[in-house]
Amino acid sequence: MVKSVGKRLAEQRERQQLYRDKQKRERRPSRDDIARMLMHIFIVRSMKKGKMPELEQHFLDLVVDELGKQGFDRRAAQDVCDNLIDKYARNDWSFRKKIHLGEALKKPESDG
Repeated sequence: MVKSVGKRLAEQRERQQLYRDKQKRERRPSRDDIARMLMHIFIVRSMKKGKMPELEQHFLDLVVDELGKQGFDRRAAQDVCDNLIDKYARNDWSFRKKIHLGEALKKPESDG
């Protein structure tokens, strides 16, 4: 018997939610979490060391080029990178931490 598209999509949503719940329980970072942290480290350390021109010339140009190859608008990608750097350059903005992970450290988990 062939499943309907709606039923397959519903089952897929359920599997994905179970997977996300498991990842959260295990406190396992996603590739997006790692990419965000990597970008944060590159930008903040480059600023502290006065190496932003090198970062922008080499790394961020490469990021924009690769995004362009994937079909993203290069100018829009450059704008996003520039805006991100501007946010980090401001003293009133910092990396967004996953607050729910810190809360999990404070609360002991019960066995049931």
